[in-house]
Amino acid sequence: MNSRALLRSAALVTTALLLGGTLAACSSNGGDDTASGNAVDASTATSAADLGGFDALVAAAQAEGELNVIALPEDWANYGAIIAGFEEEYGITVNSASPDASSAEEIQAAENLKGQDTAPDVFDLGAAVALENTDKFAPYKVETWDDIPDENKHPEGLWVNNYSGVMSIGYDSDKLPEPTSLDDLLSDDYRGAVALNGDPTQAGAAFAAVGWIAALNGGGVDDFGPGIDFVGQLRGAGNFLTLDPTPATIASGETPAVFDWSFNNVAAAADKPSWKTTVIPGAAYVSFYNEAINADAPHPAAARLWQEWIFSDEAQALFLEGNAVPVRVDALKASGAADEGLIEAATFGTEGDDWISPDQAQTEAANAVLAERWAATIK
Repeated sequence: MNSRALLRSAALVTTALLLGGTLAACSSNGGDDTASGNAVDASTATSAADLGGFDALVAAAQAEGELNVIALPEDWANYGAIIAGFEEEYGITVNSASPDASSAEEIQAAENLKGQDTAPDVFDLGAAVALENTDKFAPYKVETWDDIPDENKHPEGLWVNNYSGVMSIGYDSDKLPEPTSLDDLLSDDYRGAVALNGDPTQAGAAFAAVGWIAALNGGGVDDFGPGIDFVGQLRGAGNFLTLDPTPATIASGETPAVFDWSFNNVAAAADKPSWKTTVIPGAAYVSFYNEAINADAPHPAAARLWQEWIFSDEAQALFLEGNAVPVRVDALKASGAADEGLIEAATFGTEGDDWISPDQAQTEAANAVLAERWAATIK
């Protein structure tokens, strides 16, 4: 399997922004001169070189001593190990707030806490929310920048794709049969059983779920309507749950079937051995999440060091161990830092030719139809 081809097919949304994205020029050192020994404002640094090199970035981040992250559940794409690795490597305390927050709530938190020490330093966002909020991000290029395909990053580093998953259905095999088609989910077997991970008007995973359902129901990334229609059918059949699933609701049996990223559904089996994951044959929905630095980060050096960590071989390999597809998978393979078996498991047996992901115009159209129809569909 050609992993670069898979990444390219998953990054259509990124390509669209690259074609139209612009960024006003900004000073890289705020007028200070590292050679003269003057301090450099980390909030204006667009690379480690602007701060005098990677070691200087580490020193500045360690002087800050803390990093604020948001919406990073420990069992989501192996973020628990990634956070622990950062703390161990650099001796910086990571303050993790609202781990179950949606992408939209990340942005809201940054707005509400602007100017305070508790504001998020970095974001991990679904594509739809990231594209709507580029004015809130600080440009930054990590040292591994050249290993990241052009279509997976903003040209100035306002956002960079970090990892992806394949949209899937997780189900309790002790209670439910394996679904092999959408129609299976309308049967009495799934009465009061089917949930999405979040609200598709706010959460990237739920947005992707509706897109995948649409593609399997006669629509696609350019027409989310059939996805909303099918959820309405689930609701009418008494099979749709409005409860937001979590590892706890899965373990307790409250949410017996969940549309979510494959890496989340696979991880849920750790606490519930009967939990299985499947991808219905046909189009496979794949969409990268986006790493970005809050332009108003209270710990700007630590935020930039976190960005360096996320795109390092170590952290990218940790994504892979969590059944997520890291954006630098080709570089990991070339360096021997990635296991081919893990790559196959992370893609869940799907091929690049089957992968779909909306571009910017399609994302905007999907957001519009969801805003118009979603609330009425599930009420």
